[in-house]
Amino acid sequence: MTTIRVLIADDQMMVRQGFTVLLNAEPDIEVVGQAVDGLDALTQVAELAPDVVLMDVRMPRLGGIEATRRLTEPAGATVKVLVLTTFDLDEYVYEALRAGASGFLLKDASAEELAHAVRVVAAGEALLAPNLTKRLIAEFSRVTSAPRAPLKDRVGDLTERETEVLSLIAQGLTNGEIAERLVLAEQTVKSHVGRILGKLGLRDRTQAAVFAYETGLIRPTGY
Repeated sequence: MTTIRVLIADDQMMVRQGFTVLLNAEPDIEVVGQAVDGLDALTQVAELAPDVVLMDVRMPRLGGIEATRRLTEPAGATVKVLVLTTFDLDEYVYEALRAGASGFLLKDASAEELAHAVRVVAAGEALLAPNLTKRLIAEFSRVTSAPRAPLKDRVGDLTERETEVLSLIAQGLTNGEIAERLVLAEQTVKSHVGRILGKLGLRDRTQAAVFAYETGLIRPTGY
């Protein structure tokens, strides 16, 4: 069994310790370190090489958004960042996703939800807490009043099926869920996702979701 190595970055000791206890109870997850702020997280990621960082947004010295950007921007970066937020109206969540986070989760999530989130993000999937999806889509709509032409033009590089898969990625569906929705083999969906990322020059599924909203492929109507 492959063990997922996790680093928890939060300025509140009780949060760090609580999540450590919950995650270490899982047979396939190990908390390898705790960071008190963004700068500490950068140092520990370099030393411990975790697979996933649970990143608080608001921390002293260096906040979670800039820390996420510094962790995910370098070429070849493999660490995944799962942003933790206390409030479902956290105005920084959108920027955290744009900075390279693979998803976000409320701090009041259950132990089962937390472990699931870590596994999903470690596997390269995007994760958006279901109860926050409407708010997130509304935020994308607010900050993106009109699709940017250069991005919109790039949608034309995708096939009809790839565009369909991209829209489902943006709605937070996993490969398995997309496969079920489109009646395809999961491996076929995985291949489509790889081609989408390659054609659009994107790092991961979350960047693909951001792309879909910013180009206007996905709009809040109906959600």
